[in-house]
Amino acid sequence: MKDFIITSLQTWDIEIGSTIKNTALEISKQNRVLYINTPMDYSTRLKGNKQAPSYIRRMSVIKGEASPLRQINKNMWVLDCPFTLLSVNFLPAPLFNFFNRQNNRRIGRWIVQQAAQLGFKDYIHLIDTDIYRSRYLKEYIHPVLSIYYRRDYIIGEAYWRKHGTRLEPELAASADIVLANSSRFAAELLAYNPETYPIETGVNIELYDASRSYGIPTDIKGIPHPIIGYMGTVNSTRLDGDLLYEIIRQRPEYNFVFTGPEDNGFRQHRIHTLKNVHFLGQKKTSELPAYIATYDVCINPQIINDITDGNYPLKIDEYLAMGKPTVATSTHTMRNIFAAYTHLATNPQEWLSAIDHAITESDDKKLAQQRISFAETHSWGHSVKKIYRVTANSDNKILSILETPMT
Repeated sequence: MKDFIITSLQTWDIEIGSTIKNTALEISKQNRVLYINTPMDYSTRLKGNKQAPSYIRRMSVIKGEASPLRQINKNMWVLDCPFTLLSVNFLPAPLFNFFNRQNNRRIGRWIVQQAAQLGFKDYIHLIDTDIYRSRYLKEYIHPVLSIYYRRDYIIGEAYWRKHGTRLEPELAASADIVLANSSRFAAELLAYNPETYPIETGVNIELYDASRSYGIPTDIKGIPHPIIGYMGTVNSTRLDGDLLYEIIRQRPEYNFVFTGPEDNGFRQHRIHTLKNVHFLGQKKTSELPAYIATYDVCINPQIINDITDGNYPLKIDEYLAMGKPTVATSTHTMRNIFAAYTHLATNPQEWLSAIDHAITESDDKKLAQQRISFAETHSWGHSVKKIYRVTANSDNKILSILETPMT
C-alpha cells in the first residue's frame, strides 16, 4: 500500500460528477489517499456562490467551525486549508510568480504537517490540472514521484490563459510523469516532457447500470417520446447553441431534454423560444441514471475548439453504459475512441440524419449490449490500472514505488 496526495482544481464537494474524485476513490481501494480540497482565495471568498456546498464547507473550516480533515473511507481523507490564499491572477507576470509561490509555500507546509500526522511517507503527488496552486509544490512537499495530469484544456479559458500558457509547460517539464486524458493532449505535452502518456477516464458502472429498473422522474413523465437527451452542464463555451437551435427547430416532433445546470449564456439563448425543448436543471448524481434511462437517444453537441476537441467526454461513457444510442460532435477524441459505438456529426444536416437513425436503434437490445460491453472497458478500475502501468513502466525507480498493476 502506497500513499498518494492529490491536488486538484476541483473541490471535493462539487455537486456534479467528477473524474478526479472517482479516480481518487478508486486509488483508495488499494492505497492511502489524501485529497487536498481546493483552497479558497480572497476573490472566491468575496464573489463566490455563498450557497454552494463547496463554499460553505471551506468557509466553515476557515472560521474554525469544522475540522479541516474528513475521513471518506478507511484509506482516504479530504483535507481543507484553514486559511485564505492571495488572489494573484490579475497581477503581471513577475508579481504573479512571486505571490503564487507564496501561496504554494503556504499550501505545501500545511500538506506536509497534516500528512505527517496521518503517517504518510514517500508519497506520490498527483496534480489534477492545478497549474497555479501546484506549480511549486514539488519543492515544498518533496514527493518521491510527481505526476501532472491534464484532465482538461483549461488554458483555453481566458482566466487560465493569462498565466497558464507559461505555467503549464513549466509544470509539465518539472513533473516526473505527465498524464493526459486524450492522445491529442498527450501529443501537445510531449514537447515538454518525454514521459508523457495518454490515459482514458472511467465510468462508474455500478451507478450507470442498464440492468436496473429505474422509475421515470416526475419532471420528465409528461414529456412525449421520442426524447433526445443531454446530461451535464449546459455551458455556452462548450455546447453549440446555434447548432442545437437548428436541430430542435427542424424536428418539432422530437422533444429535447437537458438535465443539468445552465450558464448565463445558455439561459439567454433563443433556444428557449422553442416549444419542444425542456431544461430540467441540476440533479443529484445518484438521480442521473434514471434520466438517461428515459432518453431514447443521448447527445453531446459540442462546439469544436481547443477546449473540446481533445477533451475526453465522460458523459459518452455514461450514455453507453446505459446502452443508449448516442450522437456526438465529431471531435478528435470521439473519432479516436468512440467512433465504432456512436454516431458522429459536424453540421445540422448530419446531426438530423444521425438522430433520425439513432432513434431506430433505441429498442435494439443487441446494439445496446455492445455499447454496455464497450463502456465496461472504461470502468474506473480499468482507468486506474492504466495509471499504475504507465507509471510502473516509465523507469526502474518508479517500479520500486508503485505496486504491480492489479489483475
